[in-house]
Amino acid sequence: MRRVFRSVVARETWRRWAYLVVGGALLLPYFMLAMTVFGPIPMAEAPKTVLILLACPVAGAFVTGLVPAVRLLEGTAVRELVGGPLVALPPSAARSTGTRVRTGAWFTLHLFTGFVVSGLSLAVPPFGGALLLTAFVDWDLRSYLGPFGGGPLRPLLVPIGLGCLAGVMAVIVVAGRLTAAFAPRFLGPSPAERLADLEAAAVRLAERNRLARELHDSVGHALSVVTLQAAAAGRVLAADPAFAKEALSAIEESARTALEDLDHVLGLLRDDGRPAATAPQKTLDDLPRLLEQTRIAGVTLDARVDPDLARVPAAVSRETYRIAQECLTNALKHAGPVPVRFRLELRGDRLELAVGNPLAEPGHRPGASGGRGLAGIRERVTVLRGTLAAGPDGGRFEVAVSLPVGSHA
Repeated sequence: MRRVFRSVVARETWRRWAYLVVGGALLLPYFMLAMTVFGPIPMAEAPKTVLILLACPVAGAFVTGLVPAVRLLEGTAVRELVGGPLVALPPSAARSTGTRVRTGAWFTLHLFTGFVVSGLSLAVPPFGGALLLTAFVDWDLRSYLGPFGGGPLRPLLVPIGLGCLAGVMAVIVVAGRLTAAFAPRFLGPSPAERLADLEAAAVRLAERNRLARELHDSVGHALSVVTLQAAAAGRVLAADPAFAKEALSAIEESARTALEDLDHVLGLLRDDGRPAATAPQKTLDDLPRLLEQTRIAGVTLDARVDPDLARVPAAVSRETYRIAQECLTNALKHAGPVPVRFRLELRGDRLELAVGNPLAEPGHRPGASGGRGLAGIRERVTVLRGTLAAGPDGGRFEVAVSLPVGSHA
């Protein structure tokens, strides 16, 4: 009994009732249209009258439900008033014929179910209340209720009135629950829409991963270089002020570049409708400055770069720069300012990059991190359909990357 009472007084029950009552109100114009179009219909032709008064609203409601925006309106109403599984799904307009047909069927059911619930809600409570009053008012109801209006059957009017009120409440509760249960079947996403949503989510996830990789590479490299450059400047500040000044200038440049990259990535991630700040993408044209900053950080750099990199496609040039940057960052973080061997050259239709440095001494981890560097390099190499080999080799840590050039030209 307590469970039934809880269902009657629950807020969701009355919100669903309001949704159904709105449907009943929306059905009235269709009935008026039928009477306007077909004119007065003799009551003697009762079957024909009922058929016309039902067929016209059914057809009108179904055709209205085929309008794409109706699914958006119905989905929003169900989400706000009915609840259920559709609450977790954003409402959208119908985008296919099957979805429109399902929406038309749901709109028709909504209107006719709401019409029945509205009629019962308007007619039954006053009737039941009047029956309950017979226990307190001496009315002569025999002309309306026959033997129930007087005599020994008159006391039965009170339980009958209570039964009427309980019956209409049961109809309201059951109709609301059925509405919540069946709404996802008619207004929920179709298999094609689910697939499209999954593909869109995969694209968004891939884009966020790409931005995270860009942020990791650019800011991570800048922080590693800045740390070592600051240490190098501090060591020679008194003995070599010119070098210290150059190191401080490089620190300023690295920090400014990192802030620009950070602002660019955060602008892309921020969904506030404002255009994101644009940051130019680094390419192999910027490689000399990257190598110079690495030298200023105290690294003994043995670098050899092919002078003929003009025919490297733009996409490969950008990704190769980031790969080279990450290789140098890993060398700085995990081995410190040690001798680094750097090679970048074109061999036929492939661009070969090789970076090697001595392994760090045991217990010496000046820039230990979460280890996302090689994973980021592998992702970039995979996208470009290249090959990657990385790992210890005779006391050194070697990274070798081979990227196709001709297929991207």
